Amino acid sequence: MEQAIWTPSEVRKQNSNIFQFIQLINAKYNRNFQSYDDLYQWSIKNISEFWSFMWDYAEIKASKGYDSVVDDISKMPGAHWFNGAELNFAENLLRYRDDEIALIFRGESEKRSQMTYSELYDNVARLAKSLRDMGVKAGDRVTGFVPNMPEAIIGMLAAVSAGAIWSSCSPDFGIKGVLDRFGQIKPKVLIVGDGYYFKGKKFDSLERTANIVKDIPSIEKVIVVNYTGNLSGIDQIPNAISYDDFISKESGITIKFEQLPAEHPLYIMYSSGTTGLPKCMVQSAAGILINHIKELKLHADLKRNDTIFYFTTCGWMMWNWLTTSLAVGATLVLYDGNPFHPHPGALWEMAQDEKISIFGTSAGYLSALEGAGVRPGKEYDLLPLRSVLSTGSPLSPEQFDFVYRDIKQDVQLASISGGSDLNGCFAGGNPIGPVYRGELQCRNLAMKVEAFDEKGLPVHNQKGELVCTAPFPSMPIYFWDDPDGKKYHAAYFDVFPNVWRHGDFIEITDTGGVIIYGRSDATLNPGGVRIGTAEIYRQMETIEEIVDSVVVGQDWKGDVRVILFVVMKENTPLTDAIKNEIVSLIRKNASPRHVPAKIIAVKGVPYTLNMKKVELAVRNIIQKKPVLNKDALANPNVLDYYKDIPELQI
Repeated sequence: MEQAIWTPSEVRKQNSNIFQFIQLINAKYNRNFQSYDDLYQWSIKNISEFWSFMWDYAEIKASKGYDSVVDDISKMPGAHWFNGAELNFAENLLRYRDDEIALIFRGESEKRSQMTYSELYDNVARLAKSLRDMGVKAGDRVTGFVPNMPEAIIGMLAAVSAGAIWSSCSPDFGIKGVLDRFGQIKPKVLIVGDGYYFKGKKFDSLERTANIVKDIPSIEKVIVVNYTGNLSGIDQIPNAISYDDFISKESGITIKFEQLPAEHPLYIMYSSGTTGLPKCMVQSAAGILINHIKELKLHADLKRNDTIFYFTTCGWMMWNWLTTSLAVGATLVLYDGNPFHPHPGALWEMAQDEKISIFGTSAGYLSALEGAGVRPGKEYDLLPLRSVLSTGSPLSPEQFDFVYRDIKQDVQLASISGGSDLNGCFAGGNPIGPVYRGELQCRNLAMKVEAFDEKGLPVHNQKGELVCTAPFPSMPIYFWDDPDGKKYHAAYFDVFPNVWRHGDFIEITDTGGVIIYGRSDATLNPGGVRIGTAEIYRQMETIEEIVDSVVVGQDWKGDVRVILFVVMKENTPLTDAIKNEIVSLIRKNASPRHVPAKIIAVKGVPYTLNMKKVELAVRNIIQKKPVLNKDALANPNVLDYYKDIPELQI
């Protein structure tokens, strides 16, 4: 067995939340668990008891307790959690109302602000009153098209306190990207920033907002946050008002937290849109709350005196995950902008200045950091840093080396893996266990995760499909506009009956760890951000000279880069002008992250017999892997066009 690259000290183990949790479990159930694996095995064999204990340990604030933890543990999908309980998600995140720092905001604009827990409560109370006064009620959708700033969290908490459902997008999304999402869920309120900063430049959001609002007639109010000083464009937007004018001026308001069933909708998250419009995944208040607290307290070892940071936008589930840190009473650092601005070490300088103890990022960022020659441990004082978290794409063994060599030797490197679908993780960190190079430390508590072979049998020490064979509280309660549940079932349960198939290739090792080999479907992961191919294809359809296209992710230097292949009209070359047009369209109407690293002309695109584009086959060819089941292709000969393309080697 490979030697551990890091092992926590005995003092650190005994000071961890999970060590204390094990002692409590031992006392209640008369057990003698000594290790994480002991606890994990118990948690997957006693799922109901685990979540019941977790409810008490997390100190869930509920006006009514539950009658049953789960109604049918053998049913997936369709198991119901915490029947009979009534609670409010926002009330649980606002349990602390003191003078400890809740939020620190740092942006490219170099503005720094902070807010205490009492100030956060007051701001949420004032916005919640204004939302209620305009008629926002339980079940309404309130959406955010905002930078990662305090007003995004205030907006979410205010909406959710009234029982509304929250959904958000990053401000760098194009008009079509936002319409594809918010257009489906028909929000009543849209909270937007007037703009955002990226790489030292200021970008306007109000022109795009005006176009978005024209196409979503359900929006009754647009609340505009003044971030870049560009409120002059507010007049272009119907029913728009500045945030400062909208929020109540009263002080000392007490929030009325709407008490709702445990499975009342909380968030709508989105699939990447690989096969068309993004699927709208609806998630429950109690399920998200209890699973996030489990991950934050037990897997990330978050405590009240911690300062936690995750580099994310409001369009990624890590924003939702980070926000739940308020329930633990920690200090959250929010950052908006480019992580390399004004210099490649910017986030580590911030970590030094804000005394960050838990630093979250992506594998793509760590790779870029190493490539830029940044050595954070030598250049900055990172004494408080206890954990580095990484997700979004697999963390290579070489990146483990980089973290321990150039960031900090005594740090828990927790590579974590899950998805927007569950708003959480299947595998992640174990604060009392060793870190092995290239491995996620563990399968998460009460997540019955296996690697399945093609026959649906569990395998160890070999690659298989990531599956979960028992239900968990943060599963989507349903997909939006999917009354018969067909979309939901097709997304996870069509391959292995009654088993969640996630779409990742993994290996479960003898150490109890997990190795992630990347997506087993066509989703792209540049820079650790999941994006869909359909949003790129929509832009290609508007270019007259292009008759077809296929887009794939190519593993490249520890990250994934987007490669776009285009089939040109007969006798039409792929010129620099056409490439520039492609880049411009994708950047404008999808997002900068969708822009391909390479655009290459080919003579054909592979299709199945029922005319579905076969991205996986192209990806396998360019990565010199075998293409299985060519008989299912209508035109298998076109795969030859993708072999040994010199441009893909540079």
